[in-house]
Amino acid sequence: MRNERGARWLESFAQLGKKKMTLEEITAYVHPAEYQALVNCVMQAVAEGQLKPVKSSGSNGKRPPLAKQYWVITQETQNEDFLQELQYQLHPALQNDYYLSHLEQYAADREFVLALNRFWHDQQDLLEVAVSVNERSFQIWKQEKFLKEGAGPRILKHVGLSMEALHVYQTAEPLAYYVHHKQTPQNILIVENKDTFFSMRRHLLEGADTVLGLAIGTLIYGGGKKIQKSMADFLLCAEPYLLHKKNQFYYFGDMDYEGIAILQGLQIAVQETFAVHIFVEAYRNMLQKATQTDCLPMTKDGQKEGNIESFLTVFTEGERAQIRQILQDRRYIPQEILTKLDF
Repeated sequence: MRNERGARWLESFAQLGKKKMTLEEITAYVHPAEYQALVNCVMQAVAEGQLKPVKSSGSNGKRPPLAKQYWVITQETQNEDFLQELQYQLHPALQNDYYLSHLEQYAADREFVLALNRFWHDQQDLLEVAVSVNERSFQIWKQEKFLKEGAGPRILKHVGLSMEALHVYQTAEPLAYYVHHKQTPQNILIVENKDTFFSMRRHLLEGADTVLGLAIGTLIYGGGKKIQKSMADFLLCAEPYLLHKKNQFYYFGDMDYEGIAILQGLQIAVQETFAVHIFVEAYRNMLQKATQTDCLPMTKDGQKEGNIESFLTVFTEGERAQIRQILQDRRYIPQEILTKLDF
């Protein structure tokens, strides 16, 4: 119903000054063109929290049925209902302190809080098994992105729950890797950039067993910074041969502050499981080819200087001086300086 009165009735119901209205009074106020229009208006009012059916009044006997009387919900009565709900209906695991002092925010968040509350009351056993963030998000709110892109983190904060309490795990993009052989122990080389990964793979596919003198069993594409998270996830589901205790992991990336920081971040991320060694020979070959290059590229704007001393320890004194000078000049050596012919 879209007549003038019907268009504004939701805004003015509470202004009528009545605590309770009969269906006849509501009909006279709304003045619907037909019964279905009345049903739509009343149902909307109930959904919006403007009206609440008086259950003891019975129904009008029509289809669809409507109650014979309705409470008119004012701000005061609504707040009282919210206080009762927060104090007596929330699961003990959900704190109510914040919302008790921010009832207006509770009104906005209520459907999400109650969905979480229902989950805690009725499906808490699901927390015994860890699932992904998106899977848990859908279980609770029927929105798979609610915990990542929606109001999920804010709702959790307001009720005093951590993400860990939901027993979830983060997921990363699956690692791309090439298995040259599954013998153990073996050397596993992680490569920062895609072009270098593909060139090394082609080199191995064409019959080689080594890259710059290092025997390679498996080649992993790192993809920049994401390797730190991807590698941690990889360890949870990798084939047994990849997790052999005597395997040796090596890393090769760009010769710049960011590339070195990626290596150092990876070393920290997996240090409790295995060590990641610097593929010295690859970096050494980069330095040698750099001396034959007229002009190395400039580092991108905003790249932060980092502590490279631990990285430099594996090189000779002359190589350390060369690396320092390149970085001080705000230049860098990309992996792509080496090609399949160099490997």
